[in-house]
Amino acid sequence: MPLPDWTPHRRDDGELLGWIHPEGGDWVAVDVLGRPASGPTGWLEAEAALEERGIAWLADPWMLEGEGEGDQPLRVRIVEVTPDDDGTTGRILVKIDDFGDVTRPPSTPFVLGWPLPDRLRPPRPPRPTDPDPRVF
Repeated sequence: MPLPDWTPHRRDDGELLGWIHPEGGDWVAVDVLGRPASGPTGWLEAEAALEERGIAWLADPWMLEGEGEGDQPLRVRIVEVTPDDDGTTGRILVKIDDFGDVTRPPSTPFVLGWPLPDRLRPPRPPRPTDPDPRVF
């Protein structure tokens, strides 16, 4: 858990969706990547924001800036998310998207800091320098 006053919020199956923490007299939801999932609101609304967001988006492709050739980002997949916990620094582990091809040799993963660094972003909206997802 990132801060002592952050309360974990889990799905019915126990999977962590994020945290809810106090802000003034309200509550704020934060997803597993450390991004705000709501503004200051009531507790039930903060829970609903995390439930609505879910974690399925972790399986989507992402763009990693600063590792590709020139100014072109790399298309990657998130492999692991480990938030900060009890003095242990968290991390986000990503790998180059192999489109599920099990015959490809494994690529070296990139280890990024937690919470989500600016250079790791969703592919929507696409940018002109983004790689074409139809080209392997």
